[in-house]
Amino acid sequence: MASDTIGILNYMFAPSDGSRPYNTINSDSATGRPVRNWAEDTHDIRIEDVRGKEELYKLDTAGFQYGREAAKHTSFLDDDQIEREYYPESIDLIKRITGATSIVIFDHTIRRRRPDEIDDGPQKRQPVQLVHVDQTTASSIARVHRHLPPTEAPSLLRKRFQLINLWRPISHAAVDWPLALCDFRSVDYEKDLVPVALVYPDREGETFGVKHNPNHQWKYMKAMTPEEFVLIKW
Repeated sequence: MASDTIGILNYMFAPSDGSRPYNTINSDSATGRPVRNWAEDTHDIRIEDVRGKEELYKLDTAGFQYGREAAKHTSFLDDDQIEREYYPESIDLIKRITGATSIVIFDHTIRRRRPDEIDDGPQKRQPVQLVHVDQTTASSIARVHRHLPPTEAPSLLRKRFQLINLWRPISHAAVDWPLALCDFRSVDYEKDLVPVALVYPDREGETFGVKHNPNHQWKYMKAMTPEEFVLIKW
């Protein structure tokens, strides 16, 4: 397809000494890069534009699902206002698509490309330049304990729950840094995914780093607009 593209994707090499991989959430102020004990494995990858055939990709098959619905909240400048205005409409949107009976939003991240700034704090987040999965099974369970009352978490964990990311451009079409997603059906869960400790200033989380696999099928939607969104299941 003419709108398919070649992207440079940064996979990971796990530590050669067998130690547990880790990286910091904030970049080092001196180097401008997160502190980590593993190396990047860079590949040029063909990424298919799914515009016009987005209905082929669903949460329960591909792990992501595109949609079109403009947000009522459009400024995305004030955290309190985002929580007050954007959270409720996001809950309504996700409920309608997934059929979920209860939704808890535990945080949000605004990413803006700032070439001359260092990503060293929550207000300076930039596009992530690494192939990754935001949550592991262990960190997903930890999220339930962290964000729900202790009296409710055990019973909720006996039922089905999902962590879902709602992603959308917020002021203009995502042209210079579009979001690429890997079709889960092309991932070898046992071989490709590596748990990585994500070190915050006050705690530790866990994500999956991803080893390169030539079978991975990468997708994106060219020039996604603020009226479009994608749900991503972790």
